[in-house]
Amino acid sequence: MCLGIPARLVELPAGESAIGIVELGGARRAVNVALVAEEGLAEGDFLLVHVGFAIAKMEAEEAARTIADLEALGGPYRDELESMNRGGSR
Repeated sequence: MCLGIPARLVELPAGESAIGIVELGGARRAVNVALVAEEGLAEGDFLLVHVGFAIAKMEAEEAARTIADLEALGGPYRDELESMNRGGSR
């Protein structure tokens, strides 16, 4: 299963780079933020991340609700987080 997972932007891209650092599931990961860069990004923003790409910017409240819903899934959500934290995709 592939899920889009909310992640908090902790480091903005430097220079012309489209790679930002997000925190999700307790780990930090590099993701491509080019698809949402025009929306204006700031450290602390929540992004919906899917297979290494930020595909949408989210309000903090929406991100919290989505994370709670995903956590309620149990195993599939944990499996996806583990896969992402290993650098894999499904």
